[in-house]
Amino acid sequence: MFKKILIANRGEIALRIIRTCKEMGIKTVAVYSTADAESLHVKFADEAVCIGPPASSESYLKMSNIIAAAEITNADAIHPGYGFLSENAKFSKICEEHNIKFIGASPEMIEKMGDKASAKATMKKAGVPCVPGSDGILESYEQTEKLAVEMGFPVMLKASAGGGGKGMRAVWKKEKLRDAWDSARHEARAAFANDAMYLEKLIEEPRHIEIQIVGDSRGKACHLSERDCSIQRRHQKLTEETPSPFMTDELRNEMGLAAVRAAEFIKYEGAGTIEFLVDKHRNFYFMEMNTRIQVEHPITEQVIDFDLIREQILVAAGVSISGKNYTPKLHSIECRINAEDPYNDFRPSPGKITTLHAPGGHGVRLDTHVYSGYTIPPNYDSMIAKLITTAQTRDEAISKMKRALDEFVIEGIKTTIPFHRQLMEHPDYLAGNYTTKFMESFKMEAPVED
Repeated sequence: MFKKILIANRGEIALRIIRTCKEMGIKTVAVYSTADAESLHVKFADEAVCIGPPASSESYLKMSNIIAAAEITNADAIHPGYGFLSENAKFSKICEEHNIKFIGASPEMIEKMGDKASAKATMKKAGVPCVPGSDGILESYEQTEKLAVEMGFPVMLKASAGGGGKGMRAVWKKEKLRDAWDSARHEARAAFANDAMYLEKLIEEPRHIEIQIVGDSRGKACHLSERDCSIQRRHQKLTEETPSPFMTDELRNEMGLAAVRAAEFIKYEGAGTIEFLVDKHRNFYFMEMNTRIQVEHPITEQVIDFDLIREQILVAAGVSISGKNYTPKLHSIECRINAEDPYNDFRPSPGKITTLHAPGGHGVRLDTHVYSGYTIPPNYDSMIAKLITTAQTRDEAISKMKRALDEFVIEGIKTTIPFHRQLMEHPDYLAGNYTTKFMESFKMEAPVED
């Protein structure tokens, strides 16, 4: 087992990893930018090393600084969390070259599954259903137009190196295809220095449902059921739940077995997520694979009583998994609390938290790195907390979430708490009747004046 793990991340996920390491008797090293000197992950780690100024490119993405921090503290493993370098094949390779265990996917696996076109080709070979579309990268606009006409509109253009909705364009008519092609490539080139595109049939009324998997070094994999991540804004998830209110036992079994088949076909090692689009007829199609821990992993932990970070560490240390597949016995919902103003187009709201009262009680979990007096820097993702409620049924989990949101007080900045409170009253959400298009018609009600 590892003696000391450096956490190459910040915020709530860094603190989350530190907690599991402490329970396992493993020493921890936090790294931080100058903007994060007062963050809780710095305070609770056994050691902390400043790795640069606030800009991510000079700190959390600066591989040489992170490796240097690992070497001076004698860390024998690095956990990258999510985001930043968690799916960076070069960083995984550098860790390997420095004899530091990267608690994540191998460089080869990240390269194979990180490129959406090659991931889709691999999944086809594994016998996993894929969205109809181009075989690999599109070579020209002329090829794109010909294929789009053959498949029939609507279609979706996607950047091969994409993520977070960058380089994606839905096209409903042939006349709009050229503009979409040009703008998607321009955006992808700016975001990823790679304007390679591929084309897929657009799935109408889709749900975004992902399957959590874990694989070990012996080629065995298991799934830990699904998460419904369909409530999204600009391709960014806002809330998630498990089990999905759209799921049937038969569909869960089919999707779970497909995810395990995918993981075992590529001999995946570690925790990962196979993401699917599911149409209104409950046909499912492979979308992408995330070769890391997900933001929304706590709801899976809650419904099956399973520490996914612990499992990641054990698998990285060479321990075999049980191979058991899981079915949720409870219902869990996660609301991402962002420092954003939901009444003003979700504009970021960094600044000092003057008052914070955290909700509690049975079935309530709060993962956060902030506290009263903490100043949220403007340099990073705006998520500051994850509020999770768990109960016997979906209705009970929603009732518990309403109560927890009412208890959750954050003053000094704007947050998305009011959005989630209104979401929990929305008739379509209450009925489980939502797709990835839900937010296109959602309107915030005006705030109640004191």
